[in-house]
Amino acid sequence: MVEMRVAGIGLDAASRSPIVLLRDPSGRRQVPIWIDQAQAQNILAGLSNEPPPRPLSHDLMAALIDAGGLRLDRVVIHTIEDSTFRAVLKLLPAQAAGAGESGPGESGSGDAKPATSLELDARPSDAIALALRTHSPIWMLEEVVADASIPVDAEADAEDQDKFRRFLDSTSPADLVRHLRQAHPEPGSASQTEAEPEPPAPGPGEEHDDSPGAG
Repeated sequence: MVEMRVAGIGLDAASRSPIVLLRDPSGRRQVPIWIDQAQAQNILAGLSNEPPPRPLSHDLMAALIDAGGLRLDRVVIHTIEDSTFRAVLKLLPAQAAGAGESGPGESGSGDAKPATSLELDARPSDAIALALRTHSPIWMLEEVVADASIPVDAEADAEDQDKFRRFLDSTSPADLVRHLRQAHPEPGSASQTEAEPEPPAPGPGEEHDDSPGAG
């Protein structure tokens, strides 16, 4: 597995959809995951050092994990199915200090996976936003990195992130609400449901606005 870090948020030039960029330790490969504006803002809030005036959804999730006597050991993005990333949250008892810290696939002290560990399916964007708030590592299978990564272009990344920030600055709350309503139609509507990827598919490894695998 490869431990990835969040390099930032960019904006797709064609679709104007936000993209979260995960970069490998060498800094030479990065994996783009297409998300929506709300997901991008959740990740940006996790990257910020300024706490929100009131807890956001992922702040509440982190607090609930802590209140339940658990800790997020790591996030694992393990596969791509139907052009959609899949991720899991690996939770351990909070008192199990050091458990699982040797890295995925390593035995460490011989107790790498206690019987009380939990594994929960999650959208990559939710998993990333939660990992940022709990300072937990984000891992990705090497085959996923190999299939979905692109060479790093630092100048282009900086320009994309600047474009996305300008896009957010120019988007009113009403525009954002309209976008979210289009992305999440009411049950029974003619539009696709949350469980189905939303066309058009921007390409391999993309997420589709809160559909399974949507980050």
